[in-house]
Amino acid sequence: MYLWEGISEFVAVAENESFTLAARHLDISTAHVSRQVAALENRLGTKLFYRTTRKVSLTEEGGLYYRHCRQLQTGLEEAERAITSLSGTPQGLVKLTAPVAYGEKYIMPLLSDFMVRYPSIELSVDLTNRTVDLVEAGYDLAIRLGKLADSSLVAKPLSARTHYVCAAPAYLATYGEPHSLSELGRHNCLIGNHNYWRFIDAGKERNIKVRGRLACNSGYALRDAAIKAIGLVQLPDYYVDADLQAGRLVSVLNGYREAREGIWALYPQNRHLSPKVRLLVDFLAQRLAEQDAARPNAPQQAQ
Repeated sequence: MYLWEGISEFVAVAENESFTLAARHLDISTAHVSRQVAALENRLGTKLFYRTTRKVSLTEEGGLYYRHCRQLQTGLEEAERAITSLSGTPQGLVKLTAPVAYGEKYIMPLLSDFMVRYPSIELSVDLTNRTVDLVEAGYDLAIRLGKLADSSLVAKPLSARTHYVCAAPAYLATYGEPHSLSELGRHNCLIGNHNYWRFIDAGKERNIKVRGRLACNSGYALRDAAIKAIGLVQLPDYYVDADLQAGRLVSVLNGYREAREGIWALYPQNRHLSPKVRLLVDFLAQRLAEQDAARPNAPQQAQ
């Protein structure tokens, strides 16, 4: 076990960017962490961290070593989880990430149900709209929306979403309803993370640049502005389904709407047999499918 000495301490310092926080995470003394990392650096003959009074950061060599050590440590954790799973009682930690808005509305309530059903399972959830490297960051699972970039990750479909362009009846009464993509230029468009909207036109994908008085990276804020008749908005169905049903918003440009796109569970190939991850993915897939079946379709106004 000589080669493993100092690895847990090194990984903890790298992920916490602090010797003190790493010691707290491992429930050992800071002095012990410092000694183990110093011994590891001495054994490797290289400096792994830059140390200042305010911050600890990885050197180039330290970053390379961390990526290898993180994978090794993950493999060891999975080996232990695989053995404990033989007891028939699911247990252990699953670390996952999901987009903020979709995660808050759909994923987190299901994760709470999952923990009630499996009280021996622990979850560490990071809600972020950043695309994180699952292997490097040590995640077991990611929930991703839309089109996926080519990667070595395993992708399992969980659900799907549809983007709607919609506006309040009062806005349409004042400014008129657009019937073609060329008419978007004369409308106040509420802009999210991108200054273009996606459509299908004559069977081809088109990105149409839009302009407007409000730009915000919050879908809920844009929805609120649309309901208050400030402008047109393009948002996924889970933001606006209830508003379309209630008549607070009206769907337009339906003939140009993109096909439904996937909502996915992604996990590294070397983790595809992990019992905890498989159990959680299957649970999410089943529950999201039940929600999709129970959710009424948004009304389809004629273009």
